[in-house]
Amino acid sequence: MIRITDQINIDESELEESFVRSSGPGGQNVNKLSTAVQLRFNVRNSPSLPNDVALRLMRLAGRRMTKDGVLVLIAQNHRTQERNRAEAQDRLVALIQEAAVKPPPRRATKPPKASKQKRLEGKKHRATIKRHRQSKPSFE
Repeated sequence: MIRITDQINIDESELEESFVRSSGPGGQNVNKLSTAVQLRFNVRNSPSLPNDVALRLMRLAGRRMTKDGVLVLIAQNHRTQERNRAEAQDRLVALIQEAAVKPPPRRATKPPKASKQKRLEGKKHRATIKRHRQSKPSFE
């Protein structure tokens, strides 16, 4: 079990890992070993995530989310599979923790009277400038 918050735990069987060749550091090792980790987590069908957290996570994930609701994280910064694996899991945990925080409700506010008055005065000033452009000069 991977602990995310006090209420949210994810079973490791929900994570799907595959190892691919990395383009990162490693010298000649890069051409021989598959050290990069591709971590897949099905957000849409996960029984561990509450619905509101899953929705916020899908919005947060952006381009890392597939059409099927699968979150794909690729870690290839390190030379070993173990460190890349740990990094991918850490990034997943951080993303879910960020999605678990409920945003504060928005309170609608009105613009102050002074700003309304300033806006209207600006519009009147602009109108007078344009009105003076239209009047034809007298040639007396």
